[in-house]
Amino acid sequence: MSTESTNERTSKPNAEAKAMQSDVPEQYRKNATPERGKAIIELSGVTKTFFRGKEPLTVLDGLSLSIEEGGFEALMGPSGSGKSTLLNLIAGLDRPTSGKAIIAGNDIGAMSDGELAKFRARHIGFIFQSYNLMPVLTARENVELPLLLTKLSSTERRKRAETALRVTGLENRMDHYPRQLSGGQEQRVAIARAIVHDPTILVCDEPTGDLDRKSADDILELLTKLNVDFKKTILMVTHDPAAADRATITRHLNKGRLE
Repeated sequence: MSTESTNERTSKPNAEAKAMQSDVPEQYRKNATPERGKAIIELSGVTKTFFRGKEPLTVLDGLSLSIEEGGFEALMGPSGSGKSTLLNLIAGLDRPTSGKAIIAGNDIGAMSDGELAKFRARHIGFIFQSYNLMPVLTARENVELPLLLTKLSSTERRKRAETALRVTGLENRMDHYPRQLSGGQEQRVAIARAIVHDPTILVCDEPTGDLDRKSADDILELLTKLNVDFKKTILMVTHDPAAADRATITRHLNKGRLE
């Protein structure tokens, strides 16, 4: 069962969004205008089973789910309900035991490890509760890390990292190290790193879990901007009702099934 939030949304880009879009080459922002009504995440009868020795443990049980391109959805549920497993499947970090998982037109269950790696690099941006920043690198260098495996020049990598940091409001902190930043600023760096390669989908696992209320609200406002202004599809796991209220749809998972 899904519930619509009462938050009013606007699709008019703000000045900062326009600035980023004008800075970024066309191929970097080709996902900026999603086709509304088109499903970008389609799960049909998905089951995921792990084994403890010889004993099977079914974490996802015949789950079906459809999320429209450009959607912002929250996923809630008790610990052990399968939320992180579901995120991992959508992100191409795991494959379903049975059923179909079609993500951005790709059949996750039919892909090789190499194909999944390319899929993640092209389509998925990860945001976690832990920021996972390299302490010896500046904010800009941390954001640039995912681009080191691409064929982009050092100048282009730097430009894209700076653009992502401007979008997250850290244009004045580019040369700071993680130890010189607050928790909220570190999460903004992590978000900039997640969007620097212009992913189709952002998967967020408790992105505000380690933050105080004000910092959490600032991060949620940033995620809302990424969804509204840049049309990023966002799936966010959270235990925080205030965070879930920022999404347009909230789904509840319990014992591997959507309620």
